[in-house]
Amino acid sequence: MNSPLTSLPLPRWQERVARAFSRAAPRYDDLASAQRDIGEVLWQTLPESAQHVLDLGCGTGYWTQRLAEHYPDAAITGLDLAPGMLAHAQAQYGDAIRWQQGDAAALPLSDASVDLVFSNLAIQWCPDIGAVMQELARVLAPGGQARITTLLPGTLSEVATAWQRPEALLQTPDASTVQRAIQQSGLRLTQHTCAQRRFFYSDMNAVMASIKGVGAQVTRPNAQLTRRELAAAQARFETLREPQGLPVSYHCFTLHLEQTP
Repeated sequence: MNSPLTSLPLPRWQERVARAFSRAAPRYDDLASAQRDIGEVLWQTLPESAQHVLDLGCGTGYWTQRLAEHYPDAAITGLDLAPGMLAHAQAQYGDAIRWQQGDAAALPLSDASVDLVFSNLAIQWCPDIGAVMQELARVLAPGGQARITTLLPGTLSEVATAWQRPEALLQTPDASTVQRAIQQSGLRLTQHTCAQRRFFYSDMNAVMASIKGVGAQVTRPNAQLTRRELAAAQARFETLREPQGLPVSYHCFTLHLEQTP
């Protein structure tokens, strides 16, 4: 087993993402209610059987462990960019699962070695979606399947409005770009759905805890916010309040992919 505690040399953007998620690891499971809820929908679509399973962007290993229980005879790999997430996962769930540090756009796996890829809200962090799809096509065995949720533009739009940051914290490819990447990879898109999921929080502190707590914010260098800026952001967010609380939108794109037999 490759030790998740040995960090790979990473390009600068990957270092920032890996660092953010490694910091988030201790509190991730407590704060990832939206991510967990979205993953449950994906979970319902799993095939009946699999022998070699990859949890791509496994984070703290929550879904990886569930995959191991769901497919007790399968070889399970949890792969993530962030060594802190992998260390947390290994400590929590042990060595029966193979924990592997790696990049979705350059998977450290053999050709045609996986028959099921599960990936919940991970590939939106990859700047080259084409490379990700090419790698999935390479590692999936003939007839292999992938179940993926990713995020589309408009995600966290309320947060962007409050902070007056139109990039909404995430830069994600649109659905047509993702579909074009799938087509170019040679994978078959057997099913896809777009859905907006909205989650509600009691106040802005809870909103920001849910986002920072799951690593979904890479801090800008030398970012300093004054009390006045914080108060203004909070006031803008309050204008969006609904009876259930402050809304946060996730624009989800669910993909079912298949490698040609």
